[in-house]
Amino acid sequence: MIRPSSATLRLLIPALSLAVLLIAVFYLQPRAMSYIGLNLLFNLAVPIALATIAQMMIMSVNDLDLSMGTFVSFTACVAATYLQSSPLLGILILATAIAVYAVIGVIIYIRDLPSIVVTLGMSFVWGGFAVLLLPAPGGTAPDWARWLMTSKPPLVPMAIVASIVIALISHLIVMRSSFGVLIRGVGGNQRSLERAGWSVVTLRAAAYGLAGLFAVLSGVALVGLTTSADANIALRYTLLSIAGVILGGGEFIGGRVSPVGAVIGALTLTLAGSFLSFLRISPDWQIGAQGAILIIVLALRLLLNRVEKREKQS
Repeated sequence: MIRPSSATLRLLIPALSLAVLLIAVFYLQPRAMSYIGLNLLFNLAVPIALATIAQMMIMSVNDLDLSMGTFVSFTACVAATYLQSSPLLGILILATAIAVYAVIGVIIYIRDLPSIVVTLGMSFVWGGFAVLLLPAPGGTAPDWARWLMTSKPPLVPMAIVASIVIALISHLIVMRSSFGVLIRGVGGNQRSLERAGWSVVTLRAAAYGLAGLFAVLSGVALVGLTTSADANIALRYTLLSIAGVILGGGEFIGGRVSPVGAVIGALTLTLAGSFLSFLRISPDWQIGAQGAILIIVLALRLLLNRVEKREKQS
């Protein structure tokens, strides 16, 4: 009898969670089972998926980014202001922000600082910049971003198509390339990489820089959907991105991540909000309900891990 591998189980649980939620939504609201319905359900999934992949890159080197939400808000403000009115200046600002992200990864490693503390401090910096750019909600999305995020491909809504593309590209980068192997190696066995002659500083800088790139894309995608920005537009993305990675089979240590699972986790969290709305649960309780869903899924994964360990021991 062929037993599924641990990687398969990690991916199976979030996939089943998404399927169960989707069936429940269709049961509560049959009209959602259409092109327009699916588009509305997963409309905000793309920026959340991109932010989740960005968080996954940080977690792959055993760190945690508590500035993700404010950074995405900052990039959204840049996209709605300078990227729209002065594209070259906007691109320069975003490129500088990505470089700063890479430098943060280097500083954390060289000074042996807790990533939680450093990124928490940076959250105030990014939040301050965002307020300086847009003290009040406003700005305008670039035409190309608005066109891209609101386009309507045949058969499948843009949100689902984009999520599949994000999952595929991130899977190729993290799981199929030598670069991805090295990044996961930093989280799995850093000393072995150092003994093999690889520069951990360079690899951590690359991981943080790539995370910054995905976070920038998340902010641009969000503005493309909302057509404007706000300094607090993506504050929830910090917790949502962490939850999406964990829900998708990732772990806080060991470089154990799953790009496809992370995207599925982001889709699940997005769908959970719609599901709770259909149940007429107050928005004040929805965050707690999403946390309960996450705990249930994690409990199932823990149970499967224990069963797997027992089978190996026997």
